[in-house]
Amino acid sequence: MRSNRRLRWAAIPIAALMSVVLAGCTQDQLQGWLPTEPGTTNNVDRVIGLWVTSWIVLLIVGVLTWGLTIWAIVVYRRRKGQTGLPAQLRYNMPIEIFYTVVPLILVLGFFAFTARDQSAIEQAYEKPDYTIQVFGKQWAWDFNYTNDDVYYAGVQGQDDPDDDNGNLVESEIPTLYLPVGKQIEIQLESRDVIHSFWVIDFLYKKDMLPGKTNYMYVTPEKEGTYTGKCAELCGEYHSMMLFNVKVVSQQEYDSYIESLRAAGNEGQLGHEYDRNQNLPGIGEPAHEEE
Repeated sequence: MRSNRRLRWAAIPIAALMSVVLAGCTQDQLQGWLPTEPGTTNNVDRVIGLWVTSWIVLLIVGVLTWGLTIWAIVVYRRRKGQTGLPAQLRYNMPIEIFYTVVPLILVLGFFAFTARDQSAIEQAYEKPDYTIQVFGKQWAWDFNYTNDDVYYAGVQGQDDPDDDNGNLVESEIPTLYLPVGKQIEIQLESRDVIHSFWVIDFLYKKDMLPGKTNYMYVTPEKEGTYTGKCAELCGEYHSMMLFNVKVVSQQEYDSYIESLRAAGNEGQLGHEYDRNQNLPGIGEPAHEEE
């Protein structure tokens, strides 16, 4: 009875504290300070849910662990006048089983939910509305709009001489256009070394490997301009390998495609511009001279 009473008195302040903390949370705090907004893409809410739920579970485990540790320190502290060693106890089988099984359940749970969400995010579209081929190169980006047979060739960003904060000239940063509400398949390629395609607000990134094609599947659901960058150290000017993603209406997207066509950017920028022409599957096989 006395132990139950103690548990109730301990639970009341914890519940009150959690209520106050959660009631005062901003939107940033409720989504775990992730750099995006709910509904940005079809996958963002799923990632936010996994992230926030994981932290709540870990916080509960942490509070229980800290509480039990402090309780043991206080209850079993050396009293005034006590001498010698305290009573030596043997192992407690129920507790041994408890702190072996619970962490195992937590690890398996995190793994299961992560695998479930990753499988959903990586699920390929049967018939994507648009397919866009993205080439990473030291230190810029090429975009092939394959459905419309036009391309954008990016150049390396340059420091803005009028900006003391080290920002790049905005007009020279490569920009990828995506139509809002459409299923997009993004084919990821590299022309030289390993890069990583990361649109920060989309909460997802994927490596770009020379000689291998990786894929991303996304449906952007909010119009706006989003920041992207290479997330894999790829050489001297890695920090300047930035790009923007503009999610626009279908009309604005069509207008942009026509502007590329009018500028003479018809066709596709293929692997002929890759620096590593001796990789498997690139170019013609080499023949030894007789």
